[in-house]
Amino acid sequence: SGTVCDCGRYRRVVGQLNINVARLNTSIKFVKNVIAGIRETDEKFYYIVKEEKNYREALIHCRDRGGTLAMPKDGATNALIADYISNSGLFRAFIGLNDMEKEGQFVYADNSPLQNYSNWKEGEPHDPAGREDCVEMLSTGEWNDSECQVTIYFVCEFLKKRK
Repeated sequence: SGTVCDCGRYRRVVGQLNINVARLNTSIKFVKNVIAGIRETDEKFYYIVKEEKNYREALIHCRDRGGTLAMPKDGATNALIADYISNSGLFRAFIGLNDMEKEGQFVYADNSPLQNYSNWKEGEPHDPAGREDCVEMLSTGEWNDSECQVTIYFVCEFLKKRK
């Protein structure tokens, strides 16, 4: 009863512990979802995150876990991701492709330009209002430009570790 409490210090410690627990819970949820199913190529793993996020949130989500939004740069990879989306019962998911910097100039999430491969749905990309800067893959494997603020599922890509 005669001692003074340094409660502010303890509140900070408890606050930091709460933040750490929230991060661990998010990581546990992610690992549980990964165990539920992934697709892979020789070099990469692909994982559909079944949490609705806008494009920027999806980008951050993948990066925080050591990957990036999926970047289908060839027909085989595109077909693998499309099959994954379709078999997951989804209609569409964000992939790592956008023209946020310059309208009509699409770049991948790693800032490399769209080059030898694309799989746009007929009539796409079509953005007369200038608001469709992010790309979703449809279950058919076709690409469609859409607004970045919509919240949908997305596909992350992770490099396999070299042995």
